[in-house]
Amino acid sequence: MYKIFMLIAIPALIIGWIAYWLWMRKIIEEEKKQPKKQSQRLKKTKSEISEWAQKMADFKKPEIKKPPDQYEQNKQE
Repeated sequence: MYKIFMLIAIPALIIGWIAYWLWMRKIIEEEKKQPKKQSQRLKKTKSEISEWAQKMADFKKPEIKKPPDQYEQNKQE
């Protein structure tokens, strides 16, 4: 069973990686043809990173309220 799975999975994985490599090579070649413009993918990534950075800058750590100290409670009573 394991051998059959590996005989199917390994070639499928290799074919998938080759297809991914060809697709990325095509995208890179298209972006090289248009060096003056930023690609839509690059613009989207930059805007997502800047939005994330702004959220991180605006983030405020929640305050942790300490329970009243037993000594202080007894002192007040």
